[in-house]
Amino acid sequence: MSVLYLAALVVAIGCVALVDARWRLFLWDRPVRATLVVLVGASFLLCWDVSGIAAGIFLNGPSAIATGILLAPGLPLEEPVFLLFLCQVTMTCYTGALRLLARPRTRRGRATGR
Repeated sequence: MSVLYLAALVVAIGCVALVDARWRLFLWDRPVRATLVVLVGASFLLCWDVSGIAAGIFLNGPSAIATGILLAPGLPLEEPVFLLFLCQVTMTCYTGALRLLARPRTRRGRATGR
């Protein structure tokens, strides 16, 4: 039993949160709405996973880096944490891309006459 994967997920969530906080992209821009979006998205994906596990599509095998703790048959503890991370990073990247695309374009080298 190892917590390496779970720890990596928590660190990654923290790193994305720091980037988000620095530029107020998603969670720090509208925290209530963003939290709701992340929870609804992760819940949907978790239901999708549970359906896949029940249908025998998704299988869970032993892993040297996972805790081995199962929340339900075939559903490891790390899965909901990963789904939260997936929703958080997707929305942070999406809002960051929107902000970059909305910026006015400037020509480089305007002062030098290029």
